[in-house]
Amino acid sequence: MTHKLHSVNRKWFGIVIGFLLVMMLMVGSVVYGLTSITWATAWRAFTQFDGSNAHIIIIENRVPRALIGAAVGASLAVAGALMQAITRNPLASPSILGVNAGASFVIVIAVTFFSVSSLTTFSWLAFLGAAFASILVYVLGSLGREGLTPMKLTLAGAAMAAMFSSLTQGMLVLNEKALEDVLFWLAGSIEGRSLAMLYSVLPYIGVGLIGALLISTKINTLVIGEDVAKGLGQRTLLVKAGAALFIVFLAGGSVAVAGPIGFIGIVVPHVARFFTGPDYRWVIPYSAILGAILLLSADIAARYVILPLEAPVGVLTAVIGTPFFIYIARREFKQL
Repeated sequence: MTHKLHSVNRKWFGIVIGFLLVMMLMVGSVVYGLTSITWATAWRAFTQFDGSNAHIIIIENRVPRALIGAAVGASLAVAGALMQAITRNPLASPSILGVNAGASFVIVIAVTFFSVSSLTTFSWLAFLGAAFASILVYVLGSLGREGLTPMKLTLAGAAMAAMFSSLTQGMLVLNEKALEDVLFWLAGSIEGRSLAMLYSVLPYIGVGLIGALLISTKINTLVIGEDVAKGLGQRTLLVKAGAALFIVFLAGGSVAVAGPIGFIGIVVPHVARFFTGPDYRWVIPYSAILGAILLLSADIAARYVILPLEAPVGVLTAVIGTPFFIYIARREFKQL
């Protein structure tokens, strides 16, 4: 009993430390970048705003960027944790449902055929595309006598992601203007995004995060085994449907704001389970905090990689995530 209490206390301590680190990184995101800003200037921008260039950059660019980075990082990580749970696939991430590919496909259609160029419009179109692709994959994965199974869901997601990606690339090859308009968005970035874009999807992200916490106990039962869960009276189809809906809200909202940022949904849940074990009551909040930490850190680093330009943060997360992905893939292959 005492050991269990100490374990819980350590986990709460980890959440507090992680939260403080997120706050520090958000402050660092406001201060550090191409435009040199001192800590004193950042403080005065909130207490004595004078309309100077530095203050405008802080309030209109850096603060929204920090908030969006934290929200998107947390959302993608939690979506990845849920995805790995319901598919029982350690390499699963939001992209397995075709979220990124579906969002990109709809954006490119809008640019190619309707000359859409507004980032705010992009966000709504991306959300709709992500939701449509996820629902389509879920329906395809449910066909057949066995109903929805992890293998069928994974295969359906991979097939739809490949189809959407191929169609997107085909349209971009035929339309150079569309390529120029959406290239930076397709690379994944939180630079230049406004708080209005975050506000438009914040209710969905909020529902997704809260919902993930509420079903975490049921997810614990589900990952033991579907037969065991059914034997305990759990409505496994309902749990999977709820998790899939929260994944759409979280990943779709994130892609709508920041574009298709990869690898956070794969990497972070594994790191969270390293600290917490397999209990999803702790994996979910740890994933949210670690996801925010990873994306904020990558975004700050992206500002210095190719000075005086900025690299899209999606490039940095890919650099970080690819070696980890290979390690997980090799480990799972050896266990077969």
